[in-house]
Amino acid sequence: MGSGQLVAVFGAYGHTGRFVVAELAARGFVPVPSGRNAQALEELAGEQGLEARVASVGDPASLDRALAGTAAVINCAGPFASTTGPVIEAALRAGIPYLDVAAELEANLDTFAHYRERARDAGAVIVPAMAFFGGLGDLLATAAMGDWTEADEAHIAYALSSWHPTAGTRLSGAVSRERRGDHRLRYSGGQWERRTDQAPTLEWTFPDPIGPRQVIGEFTMADVVTVPQHLPIPEVTTYMTAEAVRDIATPDTPAPTAADKSGRSDQTFLVDVVVRSGGAERRATAGGQDIYAVTAPLVAEALERVLTGRTKTTGVASAGEIFDAPDFLHALAPHITLDLHPHKQIA
Repeated sequence: MGSGQLVAVFGAYGHTGRFVVAELAARGFVPVPSGRNAQALEELAGEQGLEARVASVGDPASLDRALAGTAAVINCAGPFASTTGPVIEAALRAGIPYLDVAAELEANLDTFAHYRERARDAGAVIVPAMAFFGGLGDLLATAAMGDWTEADEAHIAYALSSWHPTAGTRLSGAVSRERRGDHRLRYSGGQWERRTDQAPTLEWTFPDPIGPRQVIGEFTMADVVTVPQHLPIPEVTTYMTAEAVRDIATPDTPAPTAADKSGRSDQTFLVDVVVRSGGAERRATAGGQDIYAVTAPLVAEALERVLTGRTKTTGVASAGEIFDAPDFLHALAPHITLDLHPHKQIA
């Protein structure tokens, strides 16, 4: 466990940041809340008995002060297009690991593109998208792949009972749409495609009790960035249940509200991953409650493994590349239900 190590949490007062602070404290770390909103920081720090450190991405010296004496930094502050670069730079100056919970495609692509060689040469650890979107799907795809050295295609399907987006999700989505313009992104044939056609509406058969559901195909999420970074799979596609897409597309869908004492909403999820190679198929699924809340044990477990040396590489790395995927997923047992299915022949 954390043994009292200080961990900076940038954007600690946001919806996901608060879950991360609570999870770190429960694991024996001492969270150091950081961000630009001094009032929100002081309120959070006062509630938790923590030391707040005001910092902004436009002031590198303030970031250096926020990270001083910490063992690592977790970036929970979106839009990540604005925060990843400055906070990664501060982590590199401090010589500490960096993790984030970014779901923005462009921000994650930028992290891999801009810091891969530099972080590797420095022996630094940078783990982007260590969250529900990006990290969980990547771990499931890696576990499903097992001993295969390559595969033909990977499919990651999300069944959300609802999607009540936070203000941060809406802001990050707006930034991503502004960067993409009229295009959407698809990963096919081992490369990124910019497309202007409508994403297809399909049917995906989820494991019982959900069963067949209408999904939006090519609903490209962070997993489509993380998976191809380390798994030789030329076709990676993500899908989202149509009702959840309607929720997030509707401007007046309310933010999530707490349904239990931990602050989790009553939203449930199932992530269904299928990897195919030749005539064989392998599957892995995970279910749970509240996509924002479950990000906290994901990134906190990753942090523990980084700080205790339970990693397989350095540099910028996806979750499944740097961690033992099945072992990591089983460690999340209190927070998710897990089913790593045996492979079967499909042809």
